[in-house]
Amino acid sequence: MSRTVFCRKYQEELEGLPNPPFPGPKGQDIYDNVSAKAWQEWMAHQTMLINEKRLNMMEPSSRAYLAEQMSKFFSGEDYDDAEGFVPEQDSDK
Repeated sequence: MSRTVFCRKYQEELEGLPNPPFPGPKGQDIYDNVSAKAWQEWMAHQTMLINEKRLNMMEPSSRAYLAEQMSKFFSGEDYDDAEGFVPEQDSDK
């Protein structure tokens, strides 16, 4: 049986991550309070931000920016989208 958590983003019990996504207190907090669904959505959004904003992950300012956006994403605050990003349309419509 899979582990469930009360997801900070969705405010409901959902399947949790199998392991903390990274070491330390922040990784443990995500493991305890963020669902696998929300984490996968964040990973896709993070990739979009890195690519569209051309972030250099070697720069501390880029890493700090992503950490801030991640916190906003999971807590339900307004977070940045990539300028000019247009989501794919369903072909069934």
